[in-house]
Amino acid sequence: SYFEYRDLGIADATNGEFTAHVIRAKEGHNATGQWHVHDCTFQMYYVLKGWARFEYEGQGVRTVKPGDCVLQPPGIRHREIEHSADLELIEIVSPANFGSTDTD
Repeated sequence: SYFEYRDLGIADATNGEFTAHVIRAKEGHNATGQWHVHDCTFQMYYVLKGWARFEYEGQGVRTVKPGDCVLQPPGIRHREIEHSADLELIEIVSPANFGSTDTD
């Protein structure tokens, strides 16, 4: 609810094996800090602008900034704590129709 996504057309090009999108922070919206997991086999993101602070279970809090590339382990429990108003990143995930589950 606090990000907008621009699909890059990779899902169609890979028959649903991968998806790629640009994620941008929505003006006036903040992270909820909700712990969750993604049901995927591959997930990575590359920060283009701004910064974000994530907490990964068993790994602690990490702040990412422009130029950072993160390979997020499949199924790791995590949450976004906060982000800058100008955050923009590219995310690639497999499969394209992955789901997310809130946890507590």
